[in-house]
Amino acid sequence: MKVINLHQEENELIRLAVGSNRQAQQKIYTQFSPKMLSVCRQYVKDIHQAEDIMITAFMKVFTNLKNFQHKGSFEGWIRRIMVNECISFIRVEKKLKYVEDETYFEESFNNTESQFSIDDIQFLIDSLPDGYKMVFNLYAIEGFKHHEIASMLGIKEGTSKSQLSHARKMLQGQINTLKNYEYGTE
Repeated sequence: MKVINLHQEENELIRLAVGSNRQAQQKIYTQFSPKMLSVCRQYVKDIHQAEDIMITAFMKVFTNLKNFQHKGSFEGWIRRIMVNECISFIRVEKKLKYVEDETYFEESFNNTESQFSIDDIQFLIDSLPDGYKMVFNLYAIEGFKHHEIASMLGIKEGTSKSQLSHARKMLQGQINTLKNYEYGTE
């Protein structure tokens, strides 16, 4: 029985890209750029700024490719660089401020069957204040824990929990308003 290494092609592509092979780098970019643009767009409203951030982050990917240790997924490693670049951009451009609020709610954000499009949901997330949006994306979309978010953003863990709670509450209110509008009850 012959054993086939499922990641052999990806590992070879990475090896070639580390050696500054432009075709390998282009293939990596082409393969991952649509998903990574989507990641950047989750954090930054303006598509042109999101593209700029993605390109800058890909430069960091190729610069640091030799440091990829093949532990975990390659896509996850790239995604982490994208998220960190978005955080850096937002810190510099918007000078984020977080309200140090130790109270937070543990209510659940019901994920009922949605009649809203992805664009509708992205619009709602984009309308959140920047601090709420950042924590919501890191927690709900990226899957980071509150202590990790606190460390990444330089805030207290309680502040992360509070920001998430307020974001959920605000989103739930916006969804209810849209539902009422859609059903003609408002």
